[in-house]
Amino acid sequence: MATPEENNDVKTPETQPNKRRKKKSIVWEHFTIETVSPGCRRACCKQCKQSFAYSTGSKVAGTSHLKRHIAKGTCPALLRNQDKNQITPYSAPGRMGSDPPKRRYRTSAVPLIPFDQDRCRHEIAKMIIMHDYPLHMVEHPGFVTFVQNLQPRFDLVSFTAVQGDCIATYLCEKQGVMKFIEGMPGRVCLTVDVWTSSQSLGYLFLTGHFMDSDWKMHSRLLNIVLEPFSSLSHAVATCLGDWNLESKLFSVTFNQPLTEAARENLKPFLAIKNPHILNGQLLISNCVARTLTAVAKDVLGAGQGIIKKIRNSVKYVKTSDSHEEKFIDLKQQLQVPSERSLSLDDQTQWNTTYEMLVAASELKEVFSCLDTSDPDYKQAPTLEEWKQVETLCTYLKPVYEAASILTTATGPTAITFFHEVWKIQADLARAVASEDPFISDLTKPMLEKIDKYWKDCSLVLAMAVVMDPRFKMKLVEFSFTKVFGDDSPNYVKIVDEGIHELFLEYVSLPLPLTPTYAEEGHSGNKMEESPQGGHLLTDHGMTDFDMYIMETSGQQTKSELDQYLDETLLPRVQEFDVLGWWKLNKLKYPTLSKMARDILSIPVSTVLPDSVFDTAPKEMDKYRCSLRPDTVEALLCTKDWLQYGSSQISNALVKVEM
Repeated sequence: MATPEENNDVKTPETQPNKRRKKKSIVWEHFTIETVSPGCRRACCKQCKQSFAYSTGSKVAGTSHLKRHIAKGTCPALLRNQDKNQITPYSAPGRMGSDPPKRRYRTSAVPLIPFDQDRCRHEIAKMIIMHDYPLHMVEHPGFVTFVQNLQPRFDLVSFTAVQGDCIATYLCEKQGVMKFIEGMPGRVCLTVDVWTSSQSLGYLFLTGHFMDSDWKMHSRLLNIVLEPFSSLSHAVATCLGDWNLESKLFSVTFNQPLTEAARENLKPFLAIKNPHILNGQLLISNCVARTLTAVAKDVLGAGQGIIKKIRNSVKYVKTSDSHEEKFIDLKQQLQVPSERSLSLDDQTQWNTTYEMLVAASELKEVFSCLDTSDPDYKQAPTLEEWKQVETLCTYLKPVYEAASILTTATGPTAITFFHEVWKIQADLARAVASEDPFISDLTKPMLEKIDKYWKDCSLVLAMAVVMDPRFKMKLVEFSFTKVFGDDSPNYVKIVDEGIHELFLEYVSLPLPLTPTYAEEGHSGNKMEESPQGGHLLTDHGMTDFDMYIMETSGQQTKSELDQYLDETLLPRVQEFDVLGWWKLNKLKYPTLSKMARDILSIPVSTVLPDSVFDTAPKEMDKYRCSLRPDTVEALLCTKDWLQYGSSQISNALVKVEM
């Protein structure tokens, strides 16, 4: 049977120290045992020389009082050294009040953690950034009291100091993000989202989207610029210069349609900055989420009266337990098969209004009979009004389903939305000619917005479709026939010429941008030094074989693009990974794969998934508006970066004077 440590110390004669079990409690790094008289030993603190009872005869005092002396700041010598950042022991809560089992002291030790003022300030700055806490919280009485009790040695910081710490964290993390983007093999696509504010100022959020050498999509918030919306070109120029992206920009997606004047001012500027990409034709686009929201608002606006009546009926049922119970009982009596449940809509999220209308429409029989079991209900819509509700749901459904894709999409969305947009456009074109005036009036403004989006973005979307080996030019030809009718050959020709022109620009790019396998060697074909000073290929020389095949192939007279387009379409499988396909075929199409990577990186939406259904633009809160613009940028950009992990460039906190 194992003997406890303290009992072993007493029972083992001091004349036989070699048999005494080694003490493992952390306190013995701070105490020594001194024999003051026969059978009496005391523990002496190495710092302040105070002595404490340890053992008398066969009785052992234990070590809890010794831990309290060194861990709770009662040692005078340790207190005098607080400002020198000396190592002090720390014990987790609950370990100091009572002795844990003695066996624990033989298997683990209380950790020693050095107190670091700068590190604590750095962590406070990260906490504020990650959780959107106000900078002024460091001066709030409750926070001050909490910190003083948690660690009395911490020197409290002011608002100005923590603001500087947050900017220092931003600068540190920015170095890591910049290195990360510099390591990307392809080009960068920008999205510009405009937030409003109560001060009539706009905050432009510029986010970069790009693909790594493993064909994985990435995005990072790069800049937040405080400017009027008319100065978009200056905001984009600021971002490009700040991140050294002048020669790497591929496309820009805006959150709302640009005026003709804004487009003409911005397009030449971007074409000059990045002249090789179709003379700027891919640099103008519109956010599909905002477009779909605008279309949905047209539908909801047209049915405003009946929607209000439905909302009041749902409110009547849902705000009273007795009303809801009667409604459910009646539904069961009528054997209505719908599994949907009623819920009030959030008028800032248009999808909730659509879902409310769909549920109410499926339960219209219950609403129509509700007054028979609940005489207080007097708001039942008429049959004609229910017909209008069904019409609203019919034309909202494809818009809702298209927008829902943005809430779950993880891969390229341009291909998907080419298909979705042309289907919506074709359906609306037929609906506008309806003899029903309600349908015709409802769909006319919807079609106008979809037509404008299609006009601005069809080239970008079509190029993405061409880069899908399941569709290539065939889907473009088919869909354009549906949309443009007899004029479709002209529009197909624009896409075909555009994709060939873009490919020629990629062919003309200087090394090391081509071939793909040269720039991405670290992912599988990396050159290594041989023991004799030569070079070896990690894939056993097969890259040289692939080069030989390409150089001696009978198809050499055809370009990579034409070879790709002439090949048979792949089967349309639901879970097809287009990026994975290009990754596997990058050696077969070294130049075309580079173009495909950039095209498939183009984002069709500027908003986050949780904002896809917002009926109003994002608005900067009053607190952030009260901060300096560079502080707002530091807080929000760093928060975005930290969700992907800290760069860990340096743990040292840079002092920033504010």
